[in-house]
Amino acid sequence: MKISIVVPAFNEERLLGESLAQINLAAGAFKQRGWASELIVCDNNSTDNTAQIARASGATVVFEPVNQIARARNRGAAAATGDWLLFVDADSHPGADLFSDVAGAIESGRCLAGGATVSLDKKYWLAELVTFTWNLASRWRRMLAGSFIFCETATFRKIGGFSEELFAGEELELSQRLRKMAKETGKRIIILHRHPLVTSARKLHLYTMREHFRLVGRLFRDRSVLASREACHLWYDGRR
Repeated sequence: MKISIVVPAFNEERLLGESLAQINLAAGAFKQRGWASELIVCDNNSTDNTAQIARASGATVVFEPVNQIARARNRGAAAATGDWLLFVDADSHPGADLFSDVAGAIESGRCLAGGATVSLDKKYWLAELVTFTWNLASRWRRMLAGSFIFCETATFRKIGGFSEELFAGEELELSQRLRKMAKETGKRIIILHRHPLVTSARKLHLYTMREHFRLVGRLFRDRSVLASREACHLWYDGRR
């Protein structure tokens, strides 16, 4: 068994080194089972030292010139040689226990794809409420958080990967297609919850509540804004 860990990264020099160190440490859970793993970072047209930091951490670096999360993940997946893909965001810190749970889900033979509940690295009451609500919905509806997704490589390629028509929400659209395939194949989408993924709360510092609520309001009025990079500027304007 071989696991390909794919990390999309756009101007992530501040957080990437620590995240990759955590990922490399957590990958010991695969090694203990005798599994191989590889670490792939997709440099999504960064203008900082993202690529150099990734190489220094032992990652294979691939380049995607179009600044889009879906394309970055797909480009990393295209270079992968593993039996399973594991997507982790560049500002997230998975633990060995979480990777061990991923391995257990794969070994069960019943899992087609999966994700994990999340927790923030800093505590804010409103963010904790949103995270709590998301985790409940994720487990109930089998929705995958983009910060942590694992999927059988053959399945990912068969369904065409992440939609490159979307600049945000691509993980939810992928979840929908995976749920359909799971139903057809008799397999399951699993949301791991014993050891949540720790991810950065930096957007709460970088963007005002007004900016967050403005985007949410636009989404309620028109879901097509997810296909606009300008409308989804919270992911693409370069604030880090």
